[in-house]
Amino acid sequence: MKKVILTSLACASLMLAASNDYKYEITPMVGGAVTEGNTDLEEHFANAGLAIGFNQKDLFFDQFELGFLQSIGDVNYENANRSTSITRLFANIVKYYPINSDLSLYALAGLGYEHFDDEFAGNDSGGFGNYGAGVRLAFSDDIALKFDLRHIIEADHGDNTLLYNFGVAIPFGKIAKAPIVVPMKKAAPIMPPKDSDNDGVIDAKDDCPDTMSGAQVDKVGCITLVNLNINFDTDSSTIKDSYTSKIVEFAKVMKSNTKLRATIEAHTDSVASHAYNQKLSERRAASTVQALKDLDVDPSRLKSVGYGETRPIATNDTVEGKAQNRRVHAVIDK
Repeated sequence: MKKVILTSLACASLMLAASNDYKYEITPMVGGAVTEGNTDLEEHFANAGLAIGFNQKDLFFDQFELGFLQSIGDVNYENANRSTSITRLFANIVKYYPINSDLSLYALAGLGYEHFDDEFAGNDSGGFGNYGAGVRLAFSDDIALKFDLRHIIEADHGDNTLLYNFGVAIPFGKIAKAPIVVPMKKAAPIMPPKDSDNDGVIDAKDDCPDTMSGAQVDKVGCITLVNLNINFDTDSSTIKDSYTSKIVEFAKVMKSNTKLRATIEAHTDSVASHAYNQKLSERRAASTVQALKDLDVDPSRLKSVGYGETRPIATNDTVEGKAQNRRVHAVIDK
């Protein structure tokens, strides 16, 4: 009958689940034992002991229990003038099944060893198996009451003993909970300051918006130098049609801002004499000024100057370098 009751309790508890926020649990216990009649021991006697539970998180059980129970005083043999003390050591796995936040059922099973100080009538020291079920009632995070029934089956002869235990469970070694990570909102992308005319000066500091492409500007975005990209043929001051677009664009800048004045600077390569190149550069500057006048730029705001071969920007030893030196710049005067 005892086996039926314990088995029913264990099966019923399998429908529940449990968790534990502590690493360990120590449980002082008191209780009693009920022996079978064939052991020749007195039928009831008292026990006391201690159990330590090692709580588990990632296994199929919730706790590994190590403990002992010691008979309180000697246990009498019924048909002899003899007695013995009984010490039982046990190791069990425990599974918890919570009913609510305070109340849990649990099932246990494991192995143990029992020691008889006076071995008599087949009561020999040796191993045993046991299983059981219990109830755990928590009063706070720091204390809980436990009651369980355990059925012991002795290994050599199959003798049966029923243990009932009352305990006070004290958890310790609280497990630190992982901090709650609050996802950060994705920061809006930082847009670079706007530079509408791409002159290197942001709009907020640009006093001269819509600067023509390729022009050099000062710190407030106003034109200081424009390369008109006119490359003259050798010994020529004639502007070829392929260079007209840049002159037209510069003329629009001059007409849109009537405060601007420009000095047209022309240069040559080193072919021919210095004096000849000086005159050639002056003709090239004058030719460019005339092209701007033809585009309705006020001639009073234009001045031309030639520097001959005195200010090269590339070597005169190559065809390419000479072509770069045959150039025209517009220097802006405010």
